[in-house]
Amino acid sequence: MEASVMHIVQRELYMITMVFLFGLLTIKLAERIKIPDVALFMIVGILLGPSAFKLITVPNDSVAYQFIIVLGSILILFEGGLAIHFSVLKKVWITISLLSILGVLITAIVVAVTAYYLLEMPIMYSLLLASVIASTDPATLMPVFKQIAIQEKVRRTVESESAFNDATGSILTFTVLGVLIGHTKLSFSSSLWSFFREAGGGILAGVVIGFLGILLTSEHRWGIFRKYSTVVSLVVAISAYLAAGFMNASGFMATFTAGLVSGNHQLFRFHVSEETKSPVFEFSGTLTLIMRTLIFMLLGTQVDFNILGKYWLQGILVVLVFMFIARPLAVLLCTLPDRKAKWKWNEILFMFWVRETGVIPAALSGMIVASKVHYSNQIASVTFIAILMTILIQASTTGYVAKKLRITLEPVKDG
Repeated sequence: MEASVMHIVQRELYMITMVFLFGLLTIKLAERIKIPDVALFMIVGILLGPSAFKLITVPNDSVAYQFIIVLGSILILFEGGLAIHFSVLKKVWITISLLSILGVLITAIVVAVTAYYLLEMPIMYSLLLASVIASTDPATLMPVFKQIAIQEKVRRTVESESAFNDATGSILTFTVLGVLIGHTKLSFSSSLWSFFREAGGGILAGVVIGFLGILLTSEHRWGIFRKYSTVVSLVVAISAYLAAGFMNASGFMATFTAGLVSGNHQLFRFHVSEETKSPVFEFSGTLTLIMRTLIFMLLGTQVDFNILGKYWLQGILVVLVFMFIARPLAVLLCTLPDRKAKWKWNEILFMFWVRETGVIPAALSGMIVASKVHYSNQIASVTFIAILMTILIQASTTGYVAKKLRITLEPVKDG
């Protein structure tokens, strides 16, 4: 028994070591050729996985794989919330709200109808696929925006949308999945209530736990852990997810909200010193790099070219509709009503293009495959195609598109 356990431990340590070793090489290569590292992580993962050199083999239903996917999603969403300031959100909150909810629904409906005809899947399974890929990806967007100086209003809108709509996409996915496996009845009113319960519960859990994290690391007399702010931030991120789960609410929404609250401590009139804040941002950045490397490289190892080969043409067509019809339609219907934000057409066109798919859809797809629901192979295949196409085509050209549309910030010249 002990020998068996040690064999499993050694196998997982080998897997993690291989991922980090090749991950470091991949990061340097991505820097040299100036494309997002997540795209190369996936390609290297394919090469290392069972489809090529067979150096890494991790079943998608294994505890290690699911643990990495969930923990990585938690930490990436927390860091995303941490970097956003309420002062920016106040100017564009209408657009963010519409994109995060209505935008996801519009995208899901367009993609579901497309998948229904092209993949010949029943409409509810088509909607499940559409729900999985309907959200954008902060894990991809934020590293790209660190390399490209985008106007603040556009940058924070896209980043905030990507974090909030991950929660919306996950809630929609689990609602449809619940209907398909018989845990939930198909009803508009019950689905609407389920959405607001899960989103509201997630926000509540995130606010409460994020506030406690601020209190314990502030200069207040209760700030007894201010010297250990990095550990507190990790506990806050995971606790928010778990607390929401106990409430049957969205853990992803809770995690992002906890990060948002933690990054805006001034709203609660608590002073958090720079010596306390700086290590948290550095720690979060390092952790998310680690988890991003693990998630995307392991995602690449899951590619089954036998299954992918059966649906590649239909999958590409679905993703093209997703990129060039569903996304522009969603952005138009969600930005034009927001008169307060005063969106310009070049900003709207930029948001048409920036909608990478990544970590959360990958996590949701993995969970669906693990649940062994019907059509899970088709769903996983199209999800992978969506991730690969949006990252390789859209993420890698974000800087070029931003410059052409003139929404980059001019570098400040000394003197």
